[in-house]
Amino acid sequence: MFWDKKMETLKPADLQVLQLKRLKKTLRSVQSVEFYRKQFVNAGIATSDIKTLEDLQKVPFTRKQDLRDGYPFGFFAVPMRKIVRIHTTSGTTGKPTVVGYTRQDLDTWARLIARNMTMIGIGKDDVFQNMVNYGMFTGGLGFHYGAEMIGMTVIPSATGNTRRQIEMIRDFKVTAIHCTPSYAMHLSEVAEEMGETLDSLKTGIFGAEPWSDTMRNTLEKRLGLTAYDSYGLSELFGPGVAFECPERDGLHIWHDSYLVEIINPKTGERLSDGERGELVVTPLVKEAMPLLRYRTGDVTYLMEDGCICGRYKKIARITGRSDDMLIIRGINVFPSQIEHVLLRIPEVGNQFIVYIDRINHLDEMTVEVEVNRSHFSGELADLARIQKKVVKELHDTLELRTTVKLVEPGSLPRFEGKAKRVIDRRGGI
Repeated sequence: MFWDKKMETLKPADLQVLQLKRLKKTLRSVQSVEFYRKQFVNAGIATSDIKTLEDLQKVPFTRKQDLRDGYPFGFFAVPMRKIVRIHTTSGTTGKPTVVGYTRQDLDTWARLIARNMTMIGIGKDDVFQNMVNYGMFTGGLGFHYGAEMIGMTVIPSATGNTRRQIEMIRDFKVTAIHCTPSYAMHLSEVAEEMGETLDSLKTGIFGAEPWSDTMRNTLEKRLGLTAYDSYGLSELFGPGVAFECPERDGLHIWHDSYLVEIINPKTGERLSDGERGELVVTPLVKEAMPLLRYRTGDVTYLMEDGCICGRYKKIARITGRSDDMLIIRGINVFPSQIEHVLLRIPEVGNQFIVYIDRINHLDEMTVEVEVNRSHFSGELADLARIQKKVVKELHDTLELRTTVKLVEPGSLPRFEGKAKRVIDRRGGI
């Protein structure tokens, strides 16, 4: 076995002993990080004050903005010579969140992915096509190495060229795929246009963006597979934090590797099982970048009942965000990120509205922004040049295709209170 099977079904008392042991090790590790040393001083506590799992509530939260403020290596707890890989997010104001990994981290991460995949019955006899970005996005390499650890045949097809993706599924007799649910829907439509039935497919792993049970049912019908939800964040290794078992009723958090809390996002108060709030996670097995009480921004709840499969507590599927982050085709986007780009382009003003639509089952983002009249001569060629520049600047920052519509100065609504910058028209799909 590539991982300890007993970890999946530990009794609650034994699990808590293991969690506390790993928490204390993590507390020792974060003392190498200046941010946490200051956090403890400001809170008037010492690591020795954390004697039980409940005592973790004494520790202040860690927020995404803290990680951005620590750019690039402020949260690394080991010397750079031990960092063997770096992943980043796209960033909200020009500076991304940087995540480092030691060799042990990469092995741990692969084992967590392997645990998820074997839980749903995928094994070394499967052919796995990984249709996500292999760049700085953690989904590509994360699943790749987990699948290889199991011994599967891995096809690193990455993104794009949908017809070629379909040909590979057909020719290589692919049995399992991984991609965003919206891309899977697009894949199914193109396969239908091509007259391909993709009979070899058995399992679909979909994540990186919210999706509903309605979409699950549609994907299963169109692709002839069983669809599973995958959850993760770059700050917590990447994918592999939580995953559906064959029951597909909530996602199993691997509690030997993560301490989970649900809090009221406004007050920070810890909530009871069954109460919906913001997911807070403390990873217990990270070397390069240990974190304490990381606020994910994702809204869910700890499910009160156990699972027929015998594993420990699950979280409900993610229903939204406690902040203003958008997830577009698997990429995290903040309105502040868009604003930052527009403000540095003199040809446009600072008033804009973002529209999110789902067209042919793919998320599409349109940005309406006012033209700065002082930079516009009245020529149509000028408008085309400005539009092209805005599209390029947004793509370079967001790594996302965006439609840009230029409108007249003063034509967009003004707000006395908090501006409503985003209109999400995707509905419940």
